[in-house]
Amino acid sequence: MRELKKILFMIGGIICIIFGFVGIFLPVLPTTPFILLAAFLFTRSSNRALQWLLNNRWFGSRIRNYREGRGMAARDKAVSLLSLWVTIGLTTVLVVDNLWVQLILVGIASGVTFHLLRIKTYRPREKVVEIE
Repeated sequence: MRELKKILFMIGGIICIIFGFVGIFLPVLPTTPFILLAAFLFTRSSNRALQWLLNNRWFGSRIRNYREGRGMAARDKAVSLLSLWVTIGLTTVLVVDNLWVQLILVGIASGVTFHLLRIKTYRPREKVVEIE
């Protein structure tokens, strides 16, 4: 039973990584919650997969900052919000004709915006270069 649980957590983590990756290109599908959920699932199933995720060049530092309570970098928030609203705006104006679908998209974007603004903002320290 315990081995089955680990396998299911591992499969769930992989699915979350896939959804998170797709979410990079589809702003309606949020990336961050899926990546954080994958980290949670990998914690319970595979240390190797967790280490891969924590050391991943795209997601690793973001997950570590979140897990350590630092929050989300200001630049990441700004880029996320800008890409979210540009994509949702263009989609509602140019692609979707149904008013209800447009309202749902704006509602989703508003919810994601509210969520992102509630996350603590992390401002990395400037690196000081010493001249000898």
